[in-house]
Amino acid sequence: MKSLRFLCPVLLLLLAACGQSDKSAETTSVVTPMPPSVFHPEQFTAPHPAQKPKELTAANGDKRVDEYYWLNERENPEVRAYLEAENRYADSVLAPVATLRDQLYEEMRARIKEDDNSVPYFKNGYWYYTRFETGKEYPIHCRKKGSLEAAEEILIDVNQMAKGHDYCMVEGLSVSPDNRTLYYIVDYTGRNLFKGKFLDLQSGRALPDEFETAGTSAWSNDGKYFFYDTKDPVTLRTDKVWRHEMGAPTKKDALVFTETDETTYAYLGKSKDDKFIFITHAYTETVENHYLSADNPTGEFRVIRPREKGFFYDVDHWGDQFVIRTNWNAQNFRLMTAPDSDPSPANWKEMLPHRADVLLYGVDVYQDFLVVGERKDGLKQIRIIRWADKSEHYLDFGEPTYDAGIFPLPDFNSKVLRYNFSSLKTPATVIDYDPASRQKTVKKVQPVLGGFNADNYVTEFIRVKARDGALVPVSLVYRKGVKRDGNAPCLLVGYGSYGFSYDPGFNRNAVSLLDRGFVYAIAHIRGGMEMGYSWYENGKMQHKMNTFTDFVDCSKALCDQKYTSADRLFASGRSAGGLLMGAVANMAPEQYKGIIAGVPFVDVLTTMSDPSIPLTTGEYSEWGNPANADEYNYMKQYSPYDNVKAQNYPNLLVLTSFADSQVQYFEPAKWVARLRDKKTGNNNLLFKTNMSGSHGGSSGRFEVLKERALEYSWMMGLLGMSGEMMKQ
Repeated sequence: MKSLRFLCPVLLLLLAACGQSDKSAETTSVVTPMPPSVFHPEQFTAPHPAQKPKELTAANGDKRVDEYYWLNERENPEVRAYLEAENRYADSVLAPVATLRDQLYEEMRARIKEDDNSVPYFKNGYWYYTRFETGKEYPIHCRKKGSLEAAEEILIDVNQMAKGHDYCMVEGLSVSPDNRTLYYIVDYTGRNLFKGKFLDLQSGRALPDEFETAGTSAWSNDGKYFFYDTKDPVTLRTDKVWRHEMGAPTKKDALVFTETDETTYAYLGKSKDDKFIFITHAYTETVENHYLSADNPTGEFRVIRPREKGFFYDVDHWGDQFVIRTNWNAQNFRLMTAPDSDPSPANWKEMLPHRADVLLYGVDVYQDFLVVGERKDGLKQIRIIRWADKSEHYLDFGEPTYDAGIFPLPDFNSKVLRYNFSSLKTPATVIDYDPASRQKTVKKVQPVLGGFNADNYVTEFIRVKARDGALVPVSLVYRKGVKRDGNAPCLLVGYGSYGFSYDPGFNRNAVSLLDRGFVYAIAHIRGGMEMGYSWYENGKMQHKMNTFTDFVDCSKALCDQKYTSADRLFASGRSAGGLLMGAVANMAPEQYKGIIAGVPFVDVLTTMSDPSIPLTTGEYSEWGNPANADEYNYMKQYSPYDNVKAQNYPNLLVLTSFADSQVQYFEPAKWVARLRDKKTGNNNLLFKTNMSGSHGGSSGRFEVLKERALEYSWMMGLLGMSGEMMKQ
């Protein structure tokens, strides 16, 4: 289940009972006052756009007045002027922490080993890896033939490609089966409007073959044909799959599939053993897969099982059979096999049965063994099954709360599996594991410079009883010496949508908070899948309020248990997590000192009522379709923009990107404008627009740090903190 409104993208990151607390402090301490905020926003006049009311009428006849609907006019000079004025205002308010902001940026950057390499992986005779050079923002993609001692070949230096551009994102690198041609996609807009390009790896010259709005892809095994998908240029819904003959004009490309259902996306994949090309057309739980022999690229794709609402399955291949993960009569999924000669459902056979207490979230297929990703009691598990004798075992991770993810090595014949391990205090570690000998080999530990020592920190896992009795996991980390007496500042983050699980992986930037006495916490609220598929279903559609009330209940519990207090508690979320922030700001403003809402999806009703807005129609199964009166009315209960009222909101820092195609800039722009109309009190309301970033913010690895430094310095400024670190 992939979040399409999910930030950051690319982005960031469960578990034992409470321990290591100061028991006497829990009952006797008194929360001491913080120094006053360094900000005095009442001294500034906030910019404000003109009201131009527009009446919006829903399918059920409900009428709403939107004073700021006109802010969606992207090309209107008044819109840009408003955004730039808000940026100037925010900069003026933030001026007192400018030095601290610079200090935090340099501190976070100093933890990065700038000349760094990824762990190489092997594919079709070559070792592939990515490296960074000191002072440079972007990666350099490389390979070596046969041996790591061989001469390096640079495939793409993204630093060179980014010259002259404020934004540059290169993805989808794919080398042809004969190792001579590289395909990649590049976006310079920040709106995920990628262009597909080819590079002759022998001459280094660009080939004339190019595709607009390209996404996923697959090569035929002879390398003569290339399959790619394209997007509708308005809605950005991936709806077509094409076959291109290498060297032929692209205008002669064959259209092999069109997805006409406006709620569904089409995309390409290839089996691990390279025998089959797959077209998947799906959204969330409704999926259909088609397959074609990669040795017969001009043949016809065949369907494995036609789509059915609520029926999910994904497919790989081993030997002479398809390996199918499905929710068919299995809410937490089970594993089936089917002969590739006739994979119709009548021939499906169960390999791994459904378990009510274990979510089967993914598989990785190799020649000798199968790797199964599971979740139990909020924790990830990795299970290995040998094909030869069906013997199996689980990996042991050795920490009570952690993130462990399968790294799918592309070499089907690999004798080892690779996985990533980290925790809130343990830097990301890449490990190769030999299932035959059960030996682990650490290939790399993420460098964290500047004297970082994991032993200086404590991690905890607690469960909070929500108002309806559900037990919500919360992961925490803080520096040793921080007492549970209510005096520690805390940053609580959350997401809770699309089934995305906010796993407690290492966050190198958050060390700057921990070393200043912050508690950093993750609320694993409903809407994710930390506790199984039902955890997701109970936080979507007409159960969405559970997501918001879970977060508020976790916030209160952190205060009740004296990890922090309401005048020291900050909340943060991005994208659908920004929707979460908008909802809790309306519901429980007294619970937070400040809230950071990044690229927030806050105008739910208006966006979901406009099918021309990118990603909208595909998300009817996540939020609801406003054409349905019951679903409309439920969304209206929580849509942050529609529920702004006259009350004293917490300090708010709202961040967006002008080019964002996943949550349009005008949602937070309108929200901030309405908040200025209605909010009471003098708390901060700051709105910053990145005029050249994307949904994930800036594309460079150092530019992103400037955004984190802004957020951290704002929180510290509100607490009157000087930026001094805890004593060692």
